[in-house]
Formats: sequence, structure tokens, C-alpha cells
Amino acid sequence: MLPAVIALVLLGATTVSAGDTWPFTGESAHGANQPSVHGYTSSQIANWTPQTDPDSALLRSRVPLQTRIAPFTATQANQTLNPSVQMGTIAGDYGNAFIENAPYTNKFAQYHFNFWQYTDYYSYWHGTATAYTPPSYYDSLAQSNWQEKWFEFGMLNIPNPTYTDAAHKNGVLSLAGIFFSNNDRGQQTYKQMLVKNASGQFTVALKLIEMAQYYGFDGFFINQEELSPDIAVADIPNYIAFMKVLQDAGLYVQWDDSVNTSTGANTFARTFNANNISFLYNGGKQVSNSFFFDYGMTGTQITNAINYLNSFNTTNGTSYNILKNGFAGIEAGANRWSTTNSSQLSSKLSGGVPRVSLSTLGADFVHSGLDEDMGLSYPVSHRSENKYQWMTTLREQLWWSGPNVNPKNTTPSSTNTVTDVYADNRNWPGVASVIAERSVIGGNNFSTSFNTGHGLSYYVNGAVSNTAEWSNMSLQDIPVTWEWWQDTTGNRLAVDFDYGPSYDLTGTTRFSYQQIGGYKGGSSLVVKGNLNAENFLRLYKTDLSVNANSKVSVTYNKPSNTDTSTMYIGLVTAANPTTVVKIAVPGSGNKTTGWTTAELNLSAYAGQKIAALGLVYNPGSAAVANYQMNVGQLRVYDGSAVSPAAPTGLAIASAYPGTGEMVLNWDMNTNYAQVKQYNVYVNDIFMGGKYDSMFYIKKLPAQSGTIKVVPVGADGSEGTAATLAYNLNNAVSNLSASSQSNGDLTVSWTNPAGVAGPVKVTVKSLNQITTPAAVSAQTTVAQGTTSATFSNMPVNGDDYEVTVAIGSNLPVSKSGNFIDVVCAPYAESWSWSGNTLNLPMPTTRDWRYLYVYENGTPRSFDTTYSSGSKPRIIRGRTTKASLSFTSTATSVYVVMEDYAGNLSAPLTLR
Repeated sequence: MLPAVIALVLLGATTVSAGDTWPFTGESAHGANQPSVHGYTSSQIANWTPQTDPDSALLRSRVPLQTRIAPFTATQANQTLNPSVQMGTIAGDYGNAFIENAPYTNKFAQYHFNFWQYTDYYSYWHGTATAYTPPSYYDSLAQSNWQEKWFEFGMLNIPNPTYTDAAHKNGVLSLAGIFFSNNDRGQQTYKQMLVKNASGQFTVALKLIEMAQYYGFDGFFINQEELSPDIAVADIPNYIAFMKVLQDAGLYVQWDDSVNTSTGANTFARTFNANNISFLYNGGKQVSNSFFFDYGMTGTQITNAINYLNSFNTTNGTSYNILKNGFAGIEAGANRWSTTNSSQLSSKLSGGVPRVSLSTLGADFVHSGLDEDMGLSYPVSHRSENKYQWMTTLREQLWWSGPNVNPKNTTPSSTNTVTDVYADNRNWPGVASVIAERSVIGGNNFSTSFNTGHGLSYYVNGAVSNTAEWSNMSLQDIPVTWEWWQDTTGNRLAVDFDYGPSYDLTGTTRFSYQQIGGYKGGSSLVVKGNLNAENFLRLYKTDLSVNANSKVSVTYNKPSNTDTSTMYIGLVTAANPTTVVKIAVPGSGNKTTGWTTAELNLSAYAGQKIAALGLVYNPGSAAVANYQMNVGQLRVYDGSAVSPAAPTGLAIASAYPGTGEMVLNWDMNTNYAQVKQYNVYVNDIFMGGKYDSMFYIKKLPAQSGTIKVVPVGADGSEGTAATLAYNLNNAVSNLSASSQSNGDLTVSWTNPAGVAGPVKVTVKSLNQITTPAAVSAQTTVAQGTTSATFSNMPVNGDDYEVTVAIGSNLPVSKSGNFIDVVCAPYAESWSWSGNTLNLPMPTTRDWRYLYVYENGTPRSFDTTYSSGSKPRIIRGRTTKASLSFTSTATSVYVVMEDYAGNLSAPLTLR
């Protein structure tokens, strides 16, 4: 796979930042104790445990993969499409994809994927910085030039857990990314991944299985692209055996077809043949589940792949199929809406239908590439500004729904009508033109509040509960299936997600509506325009069963004047899919004074299946100018959903009054059919939510009050709340700790007035790193004491957390790092073979440079991206050649330097 950033340069792009993401600032800056996704090297994976991996308990997805309903051609926007054609999406998750990649935070202007209905697999390809990379390394140089990131990316990028939550809600598999390349991984190589333990097992493979099971994702997209040297032919059997271990564990593995098994060369066959098939099937066993074929797969290559698989199946008794096992790549990030992509897509079609499954790299360019498409570069970052997010929304709709933002009409425009969002709708027909929509909406209950997973405030029952902006894909509702399919003989209404008065639409004339905001969540659905004919807005593809107790409710707000219009619930039944059943919402033509809910009986349709669900707007006796209707919630239910009981065991895991942060935990209901998520409130202010047993609060609204954790049932209704009172006013304040080079750690604090009791002080390791055993020490001092000192503490920069509690009052904590005054010497299994020195990559947590002195002079090493030679090995940037080189010097020794600038004792190698 050719990385998107490199492709941009090769295609003559005028900027080099290629949609980079930068650290958030101001109120959205990363919290001191905020969980963050990070990357992993092979050695870090080999030594992985949940107990030692930073933030592990807060980075899990617990939502089980949901089953999609059976395809039903009659309700497809394009009935000629084959539902068996699969779609892979290789892209980024929101936030800063390199450092401080928070699963959820207080930032609205991030990329939020909203088209799960066209996707079967969501995966990653680039990676994130490894744990403990100092955030300061992501400086102006790193932000301004994607080639100048002088830190280490992990070869493994696990998914953002909230993205896995959203993927699983929609029946989409979430895949981690494994990536080896010459430039992007420095000294890392596949050889480190294939190391076996004393029992002959692949340690990294076994740990990858553990990680997938713990973090809740489904498998791996493996992108093996090392060059000079290529993958060794002798290593291919081990690579295949490694992948078989993942297969035996039931994980989904997609292989980027990048290796010729006869030569080991990094080549892209773009078809199945004898020189790559063993990475799909070998020795009577499955090796991977599918191939990603590099861009440019032609019709001839598709035909060759089909013929080869047919012959292979006959010979081996297998049943491989090009639609199940082959994905033709499309370079979304570099080529975007260009004729290149439209031509690439058309070459894979027959009669408008793909002959092979498809996968796109970098479709998040609709957000991350905005500035580049505007012709702007660093330090401009409009994509991170709220006032440009309407552009991101429209750009994403153009990519997925097509050039007319209408999956029913995907014919490109004759003229470019989307220059205002720096796009082009004359070429790319949209994913909806070739992929049939999917859905998980079945059973008896369905609820949506049109929540896209972020907002400028959070609404509860139509009122603002929290004024802070937010992002949390765990809270995203199942997206609208069709953006926007409207059946009408008249004017198409403008349709949008209304985020409220703070949503800045001053830069566009496309939308002009009274901004109301959400009913539950961050947004509502709004339609606005000249209603001059009946309009059926198809919203959801479903397989909902109707019985005698079934009802549908709609919560709406009509700010436009009272008129003769009527809004209807529009149903399409499976038995009669060409007819729209309309159920009138009484009085819906009247202007409302806020949100109102209408409940309608569906018992007349008992025994039938709802195959599509939407809303019908009818003008009545005359056209209605400036018609506006907001819909805040739409529900189908029959009373069978369990009203969830309050969770037990609600407790404060950690409280950090110095930064206003808090971590909660509780006993979760693991039956997802009964509980869909947990909502967290403090003093009835919505803090966030997730289907999990833990939640991180970034900013408490008050020093005391009541915490509520409320389960949400299958019908969208909240159950019984668990409550917990807290009072930080009775806890110590001004908590601080000072670590000294003599091993003393002094903890100090201010006692609250009028609070009695002895003071218990503890210090413990966080994510035990380098000490033989985890640090755990405790002392109790007399009432009124304001400090305590612990001796014999580490001086190596490891993480710690100190906690202070007065009597039975709430313990409060502060995290930090022990002073760092030592750097351990190089400790890998180096060896000589004649004059060739084999120098394995350091595996210690805390290293930045490795100096190699030959007869007292530091040796220079080449760096990636041809950035010149440097007199040291630089973590993450020196080429793999540094791992083995020839030296005729009579004296060779090495010195390590850590992130703090400490130098190790020299280690003599010759």
C-alpha cells in the first residue's frame, strides 16, 4: 500500500502536511490523567499485560458485534447492487492520531465517521506513537512536516475503543493495524514480531490474541511493506505460521498483498496467483481471511483472480470467492474526488456492479484534508475549528452518498457545485453507487435521537444539560441509512443535523434554519425549505417486527408558523415494499413552543415487518414556504424491553481535585440486549456515557454533590439510577509530591477546616515499568499533619500515584513521575559475526538515543525519509541498517541516552 502522505507528494501536491492532526489546546487540551491510545513495538507486545499497559482499563470496547439483518433488495436505493460485495474502510479515528489520542474528550471539531451502513470492516494503517513518548516531541516541526516526526511509531495501532463500540453497534468488524515500512517504523522490522519463545510459540502472536480479546476488537489488518532488504524468503513459512496462530484464535486477518513468496520482494500483484496464495491458504489451513489488493487492480486482474480461485478451489477442495476474500484498494486520501478514483472504480464494475469487494484508504480526508484542499498549510488548522465542521459533514456525504448527497441519484454533476467545500462532484459517484446499504435494525425495539457522536452541548429531554462541547463515538446512534433519500415530485428539502445555536453556519447559504439543537444528545434532525409537494424522507433500513403492543413515537419541534402541513410516520412493509404506509402525527402542522412527543399505535400492522422507516411531510392544501421541522427522537417499541436495574458497586476509583478529574467504576450488566450504555451525571449534569464498567470525567462541575450512573435499555429509555454522594471539600487540597535524587518522595497537602481524623498516605506504581516489583507503600500520620516522606523510591522516571485520605473521607490522588536521574545501559543480546556487529533494537521503555563509539568517535547512521545521517541511533528514525553493520574498529562501546537526557554507563562491545 502506498501511504497517502507519500502519494500526495508523488502526485505533486503543494503541501506536505497531508492532513496531519495536532494536539488540542485550551479547554480541549489533554487532561493530566486522561486515557490515551498509543502504539506498540513487537517487544512491548511480547511483554504486554493489562496491568502494565497505561490506561488499559479505560481503553476497552465492551459492545458485542451486532448481527445485521438479511439483505432486502426491494428497499435498496439502487436495487441492481449485489449485497455480497463487501466494503473495507481503512482510515483514522478522531482526535490526535499520533500522541494524546483520547477515546472521548471535550472537542467538537473532530472527524466522526457516520457511514457504517456501507462498511463491513473498519481498520487502521498508520499507527500512533508508542507509550511514554513525550508530548513535547510533537512540536512545531513535527506538526508542520509529516517527514519530521522524530519519535517512534508503534508497528501496532489498536482501535480507539469508542470507534469499536460504534462499529460493533452497526455490525462492523473493528481491526487493529500492523504496519512495517522503511520510513515509518525506524528500527522496527517484522523479524522482531516473528520471534519464538523456548516452547516454539510465537510470543507476539499469543499476546496479540490476548490484546484483541481484552480490548474488544476483532482482528488485524497486516501491512508488510519493508524494502531493502525485502522480507527474507526463508522467513515466509514462519510468517505464515504466525498468521495461522491468529486464525486459530478466531480473529479476522486481512493481508495487504505486498509480498512475492518466491522472491520475498515487496510487490503488488493486484490478483491472486501462485506467488501470493500461501498468505491466504497454506498447508491445508486458512492463513488470512482476505487480501487487500493495491490500487490499480484492473478488470483483467479481477478476471485472473476469479479464474485462479476457481482452479485453486477445484484442486484444494476450498471455496474461496473474490467477493469474500478479495478487496480492491482505492486511494481515497490522495486521489479524493478526482477522475483517477472514478476511473479506478469504474474499472472494477460490470453493469455498474463491482466484480470484487472494495476498500478505501484514507476516507477521513474529508476532515483531515480540508486545509490542504483549501490550499492552506501549517499553521492553519481550520479542520479543528468549529465553524468549518459543516464543510466536513458535506464532504463526507459527497464521498459516501454521492455527488448529489442522494444515494438514489449518484450521477455526477455536469458542473462542480460544491466548490464552497473545496470538493468536486463531477467525477466521484460515491460509495453508495456501488455498495448496498446494510443495517442492524431488527427485532421489536429501535430508538434514535439522531446523535452523531459529538456536539457543542449535550441535551437531556430538550434542555441543555452540559454546555461543554464533546466527542464520544460510544454515544453515536445508529446512523441514518440514507443521507438523503427523498421521494417527492416537488422541491427537495434541505436536511441537516442541528447542533444548536452555537453551531456556526455563517460561512454557508446552504443551510438557513432556526437552530434548536438536540433532544437527547448533541443534535436533532432538521428539514427546512419550500414544502410544495409530499416528501418521503427515507431514514432507516429495518427488519422490525410489529405485534399487537407495538407503538411508534416521534418527538418533534416545529418552530415555523402554523400551517396546513402534516407530518407522518412513513413505513414500508416487507410484504408490500412499493407502498408507503403513512401514519399521521396529529396537529403536526402547528407551531410548537418546544419539544412535543406523539405516540402512535402500530397494532393495525401486527404480524408484519417494517422494512424501511422514515418521515413524510405533506404540505396540505397549499405549499408551505420556510417550512421547518426538527425531530429529536424516533422510537419503535412494544414494551418488551427490560427497564434496566441500577448498577451495583458504584464507586470512585480515583479523584484528582487538582485537575478536576475523576474515574468511576461500577458492576456492568454484560447482557447487551438489556443495557445499551450507561449515562453518567454529576448534579444532574450529563458528563458522558459508554457501555462499560468505568468512565473518566475530565472536568467535574462542582466540588461536591451526587453522582448518578443510569443504564439505558433497548428501547432507548433510561432505567434506575445508581447514586453516590461525594464531597471534595472534606478532602485535602493542594496535593503535591516532590521526588528527590536520593530516593525520597515527599507528599504535602493542605488539610480542610473542621475535618478530623488520622491521615493515610499511599504511593503506588502506575503501569509498573522498570522496577523488579511494583511500588506500594503506605503510612498513617497524625491529624493535622501536612506532609509525609517515603524513602527508597525509584529515581528512574517511572509513573506513580499518591493518595491522601483523612479518616473515612474521600481519598484524593495526584499522579506524577519519579525524578529521572539514571539511564540503564544497553542490555540486549548483541553479537559479532566476524566484523559484523548485530545490535538489536533497545527494548527499554526510556531511551531516545544510542551512541556507538568506534575508537572513541561516534558512528553516524542514516535516518528515514532520507533526512541525513546523524552521529547516533535515534529511536524511531534511524533506519533498520543500524541493527547490523560492519566495523573494523579495535574499540567499540555503546552509550544510551534517555528522554530526560541522562547517559548510561558505557558498555564495551569490543
